[in-house]
Amino acid sequence: MKTQRLTILGATGSVGKSTLDVARRHPGRIAVHALTAQRDAAALAALCREFKPRLAVIGDETLVRALQQELGGATRVLAGASALAEVAGDREADTVMSAIVGAAGLPPTLAEAQAHGATLFPIDSEHNAIFQCLPGGFRCGTRDPGVRALVLTASGGPFRDLPLSELAGVTPEQAVRHPNWVMGPKISVDSATMMNKGLELIEAHYLFGMPEAQIQVVLHPESVVHSLVEYADGSTLAQLGQPDMRVPIAHALAFPERWESGVGGLALEQVARLNFRPLEARRYPALGLARDALRAGRIAEIIEGTLAAAGGAKLRDEPTLEAILEVDAWARRTAGALVERPKQVVGHA
Repeated sequence: MKTQRLTILGATGSVGKSTLDVARRHPGRIAVHALTAQRDAAALAALCREFKPRLAVIGDETLVRALQQELGGATRVLAGASALAEVAGDREADTVMSAIVGAAGLPPTLAEAQAHGATLFPIDSEHNAIFQCLPGGFRCGTRDPGVRALVLTASGGPFRDLPLSELAGVTPEQAVRHPNWVMGPKISVDSATMMNKGLELIEAHYLFGMPEAQIQVVLHPESVVHSLVEYADGSTLAQLGQPDMRVPIAHALAFPERWESGVGGLALEQVARLNFRPLEARRYPALGLARDALRAGRIAEIIEGTLAAAGGAKLRDEPTLEAILEVDAWARRTAGALVERPKQVVGHA
């Protein structure tokens, strides 16, 4: 059995840590080749001492000397964005886990894909669930003609049952109290507003080649069914499991095999009942705005204000990485300007 040499971009984040937890369970199958972090040099050093990778990259170049001294030459230490892209495209690695949040993850991920002609495996639980329900020969970026629709599930967050008349008075503290699990503040707020599901819808369109009109989102409070695929013959396949990122990570690392992930199975008699219901557009306007963004051909932040500033402009049919990063930077500048304006209400009534 060949050992899989693994590089993790963003090793100190939640997905990176979950990936390393899976790696710990399979020492004969996985050898950690390289680890990266942006600023947490102490955590990166601790991981390097445990997994002994050949390479480590710290994004903040001011921390490189301290990291080198900490590791004492046992691991080669590099720094900066160019080093990140270099490590991502290193041909000695068999697998690269891209766990860097946002646009910062694009250049190194594309560097890896271009260097190897790599196969892309989705790790986000909803997209991985769709991938598991598609035919075995499926490749990301293509569309299976036998698929009628993709169905993303959403927990609905902490405000799913709150009367609409009370939404205007909710607080950030309420937004981060997810009813199903504990997450960081950014993803908790995104879940409360359904902005995360809007981005997942856009991603599903590009990952699976599916038209926006054939991607549905349904409310599923139990968060047991992670997504579904509806076929032309009337069949619907669903992926069920515990809400734990180690499941999709283990699936991607082992594909086409199945490895133990550290996550237990479902006790169906305890689950007992699965509920589904349609989303209310007035409760979650961010999802509708994401559909508008997808039709316009761009991803924009700060929802309606930034989209309004875009004026319906579109990217080219085959946008370059530079064009995508330029749009991302523009959206962030526009969003920042909107945030700095005097407080006003922007959104749907």
